[in-house]
Amino acid sequence: MMRNRIVQFEQAKGKLSTLKKDPGNEVKLKIYALFKQATQGPCNTPKPGMLDFVNKAKWDAWKSLGSTSQEEARQQYCDLIGSLVAADSGNSAQVSAQPTGNGSTYETLAVSMEDDITTIKLNRPLKKNAITNQMYNEIIAALEQTAKDDSVITVFTGAGDFYSSGNDLTNFTQIPEDGLEQMAKRGGELLRRYVNAYIDFPKPLVAVVNGPAMGISVTLLGLFDLVYATERATFHTPFSQLGQTAEGCSSYTFPKIMGTAKATEMLLFNKKLTAVQACELGLVTEVFPDSSFQSEVWTRLKAYAKLPRNSLSFSKQLIRSTEKQRLHEVNDAEVECLVERWMSDECFNAVMSFFQIKAKL
Repeated sequence: MMRNRIVQFEQAKGKLSTLKKDPGNEVKLKIYALFKQATQGPCNTPKPGMLDFVNKAKWDAWKSLGSTSQEEARQQYCDLIGSLVAADSGNSAQVSAQPTGNGSTYETLAVSMEDDITTIKLNRPLKKNAITNQMYNEIIAALEQTAKDDSVITVFTGAGDFYSSGNDLTNFTQIPEDGLEQMAKRGGELLRRYVNAYIDFPKPLVAVVNGPAMGISVTLLGLFDLVYATERATFHTPFSQLGQTAEGCSSYTFPKIMGTAKATEMLLFNKKLTAVQACELGLVTEVFPDSSFQSEVWTRLKAYAKLPRNSLSFSKQLIRSTEKQRLHEVNDAEVECLVERWMSDECFNAVMSFFQIKAKL
């Protein structure tokens, strides 16, 4: 019995030694400690037992923050996450942005025009095409530019295996000197402009969903004219898990498309849909086998692009015009609700929990 306890003790010491020597684990301990301090205040739990080395290391890290206020811990937490993201971004080269017809270039998008089709490709494949504030602004600019070019239809798709993982939550870690309230208000205004750019877009807009889609990349699909998806695509809007609410006019378009009960399952209770399920509910136009997805979809889109440009544009306006004012009103209401959510402790703690899970020891 004593021999076994000695072996267990030595193994535990080895784990602790590894924990302390690995710089990555030191960062994880710091993240853990700041998260606990920000959400619960100073350490208020009993010290773990002598042989519980890992939990003792966590406890020591939290205890070391002493009487640091929750507000200060939040700021330190955001600063730490922000610095890690910046370092990671510096080491994560993306595919070079492609020039459009007028020579414009983008850092987070690949925009090109061929066969009378303008393609806007979300171009952060190493980050699952998560949408940063910069990316929001670039998409707005690309839509404004594309509305005026000579293309017949406009296509959105994603680089790599994901369509988009939605809003990049590191946007919430970049708290400016003028505080959280001003950050939330600026974020709300950016979101308002972003969604309005889709509502007002004059040409047929097609989503080529090449993989999983989350968050705002899903909610906006109700504003697209066609949505083609590979069979391996999924559609997920986990807003309540993050202390947030619906956006992209989905509080209006989803109930209209799929009925209130199914929309509630998605928008309130985080129901994830397969491509086939999304098609059955009317969110997706058609699902294709993954092996032939690109060839089938692009063959069809090239045929559509040969149709008369003005006829397609005018027909879209006739279909959409009766809804446009209503969509702008819904967008305004959703933005106001989200700005309030972004300033709440509930949302902030939920986002911090997300990063804590990612950094889990």
